[in-house]
Amino acid sequence: MRMTTKTMNHGDLAEGIERLVRDYISTIRIAAEGAVERAVGAGVGAKAVSGTKQRQQSTRRSREGLRRPADEIGALSERLYEVLCRTPGETMTVLAPIVGATSRELSRPVFLLKRAGRIRSVGTKHATRYFPMAREAQRPSA
Repeated sequence: MRMTTKTMNHGDLAEGIERLVRDYISTIRIAAEGAVERAVGAGVGAKAVSGTKQRQQSTRRSREGLRRPADEIGALSERLYEVLCRTPGETMTVLAPIVGATSRELSRPVFLLKRAGRIRSVGTKHATRYFPMAREAQRPSA
């Protein structure tokens, strides 16, 4: 009788692993499709701002001491959070191009999302990986 129980547990474990792998592959596929769509869309439109031009604009703004508007930082925070939900556990080097910003431009949105309890980070310096927090953790306690 014990062998049957162990066999069922191994089967359940194998099934759970299979489900996790399928979910992971699906998440990666969605992220890749989104990246390809953004890359193709940016190359086709005449109004699209190239990465170099965008960096020049942000560098110019920071040298002049101009602050980014709160709504711009808020929009960037939301885009970053959406990307993190699709691709948890990535580094900022991977996330920044998907979001459409530089790693440096994302430092304030990351700080605000961490302070709000929406994301967490693991690791240090360039090895830091970012994860979205569980939905329950975002609700204010009553």
